[in-house]
Amino acid sequence: MNRDTRARGIAARAGAWSARHRWAAVGIWVAFVVLAMVGGSATGQKDVEQSDQLKGETSRAAKIIDELGIDEPAGETVLIQAEKKGLTATDTGFRTAVDEVVAAVEGTGKVADVTSPYDTDTISKDGRSALVQFNIRGDPETATDRIEPVLAAVDGVQKKHSGELYIAEIGGASMGKTFDDAFGDDFKQAEFSAVPVAFGILLIAFGALVAALLPVLLAISAIIATMGLMAVVSQVQPMSETASSVMLLVGLAVGVDYCLFYLRREREERAAGRNARDAIEIAAATSGRAIIVSGVTVCVAMAGMLFTGLAEFQAMGLASLMVVAVAMVGSVTVLPALLSLLGERVEKGRVPFLRRLKRSDANGESRMWHAVLRTVLKRPAVSVLVAAGALVAVAMPALGMKTQNLSLDQEFGDSLPIVATYDRVNEAFPGGSEPAEVVVKATDISAPETQSAIADFRERAVSSGASRGPVEVVTHEKQNVAVISVPLVGGSDQDAAVKSLKLIRDEVRPATLGQVDGLEAPVTGMIAGSHDFNKQIVSAVAPVFAFVVVFAFLLMLLCFRSLTIAITSIVLNLLSVGAAYGVLVAVFQYGWGASLVGAEGVGAIISWLPLFLFVILFGLSMDYHVFVVSRIREAKFQGRTTRDAITHGVVTTAGVVTSAAVIMVAVFSIFGTLSMQSMKQMGVGLAVAVLIDATIIRAVLLPAVMALLGDRNWYFPRWLNWLPDLTHDEAPEPASAPAPARSEAEPMSAQRG
Repeated sequence: MNRDTRARGIAARAGAWSARHRWAAVGIWVAFVVLAMVGGSATGQKDVEQSDQLKGETSRAAKIIDELGIDEPAGETVLIQAEKKGLTATDTGFRTAVDEVVAAVEGTGKVADVTSPYDTDTISKDGRSALVQFNIRGDPETATDRIEPVLAAVDGVQKKHSGELYIAEIGGASMGKTFDDAFGDDFKQAEFSAVPVAFGILLIAFGALVAALLPVLLAISAIIATMGLMAVVSQVQPMSETASSVMLLVGLAVGVDYCLFYLRREREERAAGRNARDAIEIAAATSGRAIIVSGVTVCVAMAGMLFTGLAEFQAMGLASLMVVAVAMVGSVTVLPALLSLLGERVEKGRVPFLRRLKRSDANGESRMWHAVLRTVLKRPAVSVLVAAGALVAVAMPALGMKTQNLSLDQEFGDSLPIVATYDRVNEAFPGGSEPAEVVVKATDISAPETQSAIADFRERAVSSGASRGPVEVVTHEKQNVAVISVPLVGGSDQDAAVKSLKLIRDEVRPATLGQVDGLEAPVTGMIAGSHDFNKQIVSAVAPVFAFVVVFAFLLMLLCFRSLTIAITSIVLNLLSVGAAYGVLVAVFQYGWGASLVGAEGVGAIISWLPLFLFVILFGLSMDYHVFVVSRIREAKFQGRTTRDAITHGVVTTAGVVTSAAVIMVAVFSIFGTLSMQSMKQMGVGLAVAVLIDATIIRAVLLPAVMALLGDRNWYFPRWLNWLPDLTHDEAPEPASAPAPARSEAEPMSAQRG
C-alpha cells in the first residue's frame, strides 16, 4: 500500500500533512486561537435579553416594556413579623419598628418611593406581619451592586428588635447579592478545579508529565478560542454565562478525550515497533477518523438544542457545538504536529510508581477487562438479559418524572436566611413575593373604557378566587401602558399558583380586558415564566429527540456502513440516558439515597435538565461508542473472527475509555457538590450516566450484543449501496517495522462491511 492510498481519509491526510509541516501546523493553530481571542475582544459578547428568553406571553410582555422604554425599577420588600406572642401591627412597638425601617432605608440614599404598610394596607390578615416596600435608585440591572448598604441598615433594625420581631429584606437585588456571595465562589472553584483534576487523572493514565499535559493544554486552547468565537457569534445569536459554563465543561471533556484517544494510539504503535512518523500516520488514520466521526455526531447532538426555541438553550447548543468542532479540528491537526516535534520527549517526566500501577499485558490489553469480557462472551445471552434488565429497572422511576422550575426553598433548602424570609412572606401574603403581572397596552390607557376594564379586572381577580389581593396598578400614561400586579393564590406552591394563573389568563382577562378593542394584556411574572418555560420545553422534546436520533443514526450508518451497528448504537445510547433519568428521579424526586450525595428529595426535576441531559449525554456517549466500535471493526477487517475482534477491540480500548470516563465523572461530580439543587441534579445526572455508559454499556452490553449478532453486525442491505462510503478503513503497513501477529498495527483489509 503506497502512501497516497493509505492517506485517503480526511483525518489521515490532516495527520500526515501536520507531521510533515509541523511548525506550520502549530503556527496556524496558535494564530487561530489568537485571532479568535482578538476578534472576541473587539466585538464584545452580546448576552441574551430577558425579552428573548421565551416565546409567547411572557416574551411579549417583556418586549412591550423594552420597546416603550419603560423602566421597571428594582423593587425590594422588608418583612416585619411579630415573634412575640400577642404582638400585632397595631401595637406601638410594632409601629416603632416599621418607622425605624422606613427611616433606615431612606437614610442610605440608595432607595426611592418608600411606602409604609399603614399607607398601603400591606398588613397580613392575622395582623402579625407587615411589608415596607421601596425601589432601588438607578439602573435595575445593576441594583445588586448597590444593595449592600440597604441590607446593612435593615439588619441594624433587626438587631434592635431581636426576639420580638423578625425583620428581613427580600427582593430581586437582595436575592441576587445573597446568591452571588454564597455561590459565586462555588462556581469558580468548580470550574477551576476541573483542570487539575483532569491533569491528575491523565498523569495516572500516561505515567508521564508531558503526555499528560498535551490533552489539557489542547483542551484549554480550544476553550479559549471558542470564548472568542462566542463573542463574535453572539452578535447574531446572543450568548449567556450559563452557555459559557456548559461550553467549558463540554470543551474540557471532549478536548481531553479526543487527545487521549489519539495519543494513546500513537504511543501504542510506537511500543509495537513503529517509527515516529508511521505511528502518527496510523493514529491519524484510525483514532483520528474515530475523533472526526465522534465529533460530528456530538455536534449534531448539540445542534438539537437549536430546535427548542429557547434563547438560553440555543446559546448553550451553539457554544457547545463550537467548542466540540474546535477541539476536533485541533486533535487531528495540531496534535500530530506536536507529537512529531516531541518524538520520544513525549515520555519526559515519567513517574515510575504510576507506571507500575498499570494492569496491562505486553500488547497493551487490560487484564482486568480481559477477565470481565471472558465472562461476558462465555454467556452473551445471559449477559444481555442481566445488564439490560438491570438498566431497565434503574430507568423505571423515570416514568413518573415530574418537572418544574424549582422554588427558592427547593433550590437552596434552609442553607440561606433569605429562604426563610421568602417562606414567611409567602405564608403571610400568598403570592406576594411572586405576583403575576398583566402588562396592559392600549391606544389610550386613560380612556374611560380602558380604565373601566382595568377596574373590572381588579375586582374579578379577587372574586374569582385567583387572588386575595391587593391588586395594584402602576400606570405609564406617556407610553399608554399599565402594569397590574396580582398576588396569586398558592404563593410558592407552584401547582396551586399555576391554577390561579390559568384562571387569570383563561377567564378573568377575557371577560374584562379582552372586551376592549385593540388592547393587549399579556400576563407575565415568575410563575407565568416558569409555566411558559415548561410548556415550551415539553413542545421541544419531540423535534429535538427526532433530530438527534435520526441524524446520529444516519452518521453511524454512513461511517460504519452497517445497518446493525447504527441501530444498536441508538438503542444502547437511549438505554444509557434512560438509566440516568431513573437515577435522577429516584434520588432527587423521591429522595431515595439523597443523603449519599448531600441532597434531599425536592419532589421534582428542574424543568430544563431532562432535555439538556439527553442532548449532552447522547453526544458524549458517542465518544466511547465510536472509539470502541472503530477498533472492533478495524480488527474484524484485519481478518479476525467477530468474537476475537470484539475481545481485541474492547480490551485494547478499555484503558483509554476508563481514563476518559474517570475524568468526566470526576469533573461532573464537582458540580454535584454545589449547594444548588439544580447543579447537584446536573452533576449527579451527568456523572452517573457517563459511569453507566463506560462500564455496563461498553464493557458488557455492547460486546454481548455484538457476540450474539455475529457476522450480522456488518449487515448492510444492497439497496443502500447508493449511500456514500465514509468508512475509510485505514491502518497502513509501514515499511519500518512489521507489527506482531496480534497487534493493532496490522494492515486493514481492503474489504468493506
